[in-house]
Amino acid sequence: MMRDVYRGAWVVAYRELLRYVQDRSRIVSSIVFPLLFLAIFGAGFRNVIGAMAGGVDLIQFMYPGIIAQTVVLTALVDGVSVVTDRQEGFLREILVAPLSRVGIVLGKAGGAAAVALLQVAILLAVAPFANVRLDASVIAALLPAVLVLSLALSGLGILIASLMRSARGFQMLVNLLVFPLVFLAGVFFPVDRVPWWMQLLSKINPVTYGVDAIRQIFLGSEPAIAGLGVTVFDHTMSLAEELALVGCLAVVLLAVAAWAFGRQE
Repeated sequence: MMRDVYRGAWVVAYRELLRYVQDRSRIVSSIVFPLLFLAIFGAGFRNVIGAMAGGVDLIQFMYPGIIAQTVVLTALVDGVSVVTDRQEGFLREILVAPLSRVGIVLGKAGGAAAVALLQVAILLAVAPFANVRLDASVIAALLPAVLVLSLALSGLGILIASLMRSARGFQMLVNLLVFPLVFLAGVFFPVDRVPWWMQLLSKINPVTYGVDAIRQIFLGSEPAIAGLGVTVFDHTMSLAEELALVGCLAVVLLAVAAWAFGRQE
């Protein structure tokens, strides 16, 4: 049983990664898009907003958020492959193959995580220009954070795709989800300086904890820096707690996605 899961996960993950590497337009757009956000929002509002608490300017604050945004977009949008594979008939072929359906879901999520890691690796080259500290300890802590956040959002994307029959419908629904998830997660502004109702929404937004975890990795966990550390019931969550929360969410979403995927004919 476990052998079938491993084989299914490896085959599907390799295919997802191969499709990304062979699609040059997707590679270029996945790199240019976050850089445009960083340049337009960061450089555009840098002089208007100025330095935040702790001496962190807007570009330094946004850079980890842009990393997280890239992971979120990649993981969620990658779920469309489930819909397109169904329309092209490939999904039926792998469903009748001697591959575990759980392994197929894990392969889809693992492939999306691998693509997200590649994109983040490329974006790390911009860190010196954003005046963000980058060393071996940062990279070592960033890898598991990107992995768990990607797996959690991949599970959500696969779950949605398993219930959809149209790629256009999937894309429209994901677009409706992406912007609230990203903007309410503190990618572009500190969530501790917004109206109370936005703070409430940000705290029930699981992406918030992934964004904050990545921001703590780059900027440290000093409470003097605005927007670091999500406070829940008067408790400021640490990096380990936030990663554990996102990891638990990943397990739940992948399990539900595997159940929904397994019900397909």
